[in-house]
Amino acid sequence: MTADQYLLEIKNLSIAYHAVHPPVKAVDGVSLQLRKGESLGIIGESGCGKSTLALGIMGLIKQGIVEGEIIYKGQNLVGLPEKRLRNYRWKDMAMVFQNSLEVLNPVLSIGEQVGEPLRAHYNLSPLEIDQKVVKLLEMAGLEPEWRHYYPHQLSGGMRQRVLLAMALSCDPELLIVDEPTTSLDPASKNEVLQLLQKLQKKLGFAMILISHDLGAVKKLTSRVMTLYCGRVVELGITSEVLKNPMHCYTRGLLNSSPNFFRYKDLWGIGGEPPLGGSMEGCAFYPRCCQGEESCSKTRPPLRYVALERMVACHKGGIETFLQAEGIRKKYVLKDREIEAVKGVSLEIKSGEVVALVGESGSGKSTLAHILAGVLPADAGQVFFKNKKVEGRWATKMLGGMQIIFQDPFSATSHRMKVLEVVREPLDIIKWGSKEEREEEAIKALQKVQLPVSREFLNRYCYALSGGQRQRLAIARALVTKPKLLIADEVTSMLDPSTQANLLRELRGLQNRHGFAMLYITHDLHLARKIADKVYVMYRGEIVETGVSFEIFENPEHVYTRRLLREAFRDLV
Repeated sequence: MTADQYLLEIKNLSIAYHAVHPPVKAVDGVSLQLRKGESLGIIGESGCGKSTLALGIMGLIKQGIVEGEIIYKGQNLVGLPEKRLRNYRWKDMAMVFQNSLEVLNPVLSIGEQVGEPLRAHYNLSPLEIDQKVVKLLEMAGLEPEWRHYYPHQLSGGMRQRVLLAMALSCDPELLIVDEPTTSLDPASKNEVLQLLQKLQKKLGFAMILISHDLGAVKKLTSRVMTLYCGRVVELGITSEVLKNPMHCYTRGLLNSSPNFFRYKDLWGIGGEPPLGGSMEGCAFYPRCCQGEESCSKTRPPLRYVALERMVACHKGGIETFLQAEGIRKKYVLKDREIEAVKGVSLEIKSGEVVALVGESGSGKSTLAHILAGVLPADAGQVFFKNKKVEGRWATKMLGGMQIIFQDPFSATSHRMKVLEVVREPLDIIKWGSKEEREEEAIKALQKVQLPVSREFLNRYCYALSGGQRQRLAIARALVTKPKLLIADEVTSMLDPSTQANLLRELRGLQNRHGFAMLYITHDLHLARKIADKVYVMYRGEIVETGVSFEIFENPEHVYTRRLLREAFRDLV
């Protein structure tokens, strides 16, 4: 598409505020294109530059320095005198601001404020303006008599409709909507979103929607852009990005959203965005689960990684840590053959929690042992970080793969002391000195909230409770700082209280340290609480896979539906 076919084109836009110390680059080299009638969503944490970008497009940045190009219908707006910019506002482009009480003038009536853009751009009589205001309020779903009232006399949802009526008063071709549902109750929020959807369809304006509400973004936009520290880190078709994010930051935003994971414990993205000016390397590097020191050196370019999908990441997006292809395993019992795993393929990406669910005997544990290299497969291949898994090399290294077995009593020798059990993986790979290994073992025990007193460290495993042994098994797995943790029914033998505490600790550790996790369970309640993605296994086969909110809310396979029906029967 040629440049003159875009309604709006932004090229390398930067907006910096120098009045604060240190100076803040709120928008840092953003480029985007918007076609006529198109809708673009912009998502990101508070302070990532979304509202500054919107104000920059509208020419409303007064205290900052704006560099780059904002081209509206072929005209670069950057650097235009204020008088000429006023000709564009309301008539060509308009904005629905975030806080209605701050934006609306408390001493002017609703009618006066909705009519203000009409007075500025058209030579209309007071009667004509009043008639137009009546039509605009009706279009926004408000009774005409509300034009005689003042902002404080209206509810939040009604004020939001007033702002929308004002923004559309001069029939603009571009509407920028900044957090339209903030502080609204669910009913008012849905009414505002439905109104926006209906009006865009009727009037045909292009729209930029800025929102923390990912449900609103899903409903109203065709493309979505993720901003972080003023930079675009991902751009793509909304439905594809929300289903399969390719940047770790976008995935973190989705996993923090109750719109999609209604039953899951919500975990925010660890750490805080950096303050101050532009960073040399990847701005997300300090918080990224797959970041390496080299990421901090150079800024990743925004480039295509798939059809209509762009990502700014040195690794091309979220890495695939584990990939299994066509795994098969048979057991021979006397004269009987049991095919435990039948051509299973799966993948686990950096930093994600994948649940493998199914009834007892479906082949889950056998598959787990093959993935970790504990058991050989009869057919198929397993790759860890693009290297074929043969034997147990992936578990005998720092930053590799570890498995936590189902039975905490058989997984740890009762003749060994606590410190010896946790230190043993480091002893095997001969990492560091004995003192350094003991120090790392103690840190691992602290992570799972076990005591580190000398008395406890010298206690034999047979003297531990089931919950303590399971925590010990997790500490042992974590001591080598694995990139992938396979947790095989780790809570099945525990009482509900211990189970809840342990699972929350494990999920918290995963969130803080960013390792990927394959969580194997037959308990769908637990899987629903922690999983990002789900594989459903039945008689040795994967019968369904997908994002957890889709699997649990709209299962397609008859076996998955039966599992869910059985699991949640008591809740109906």
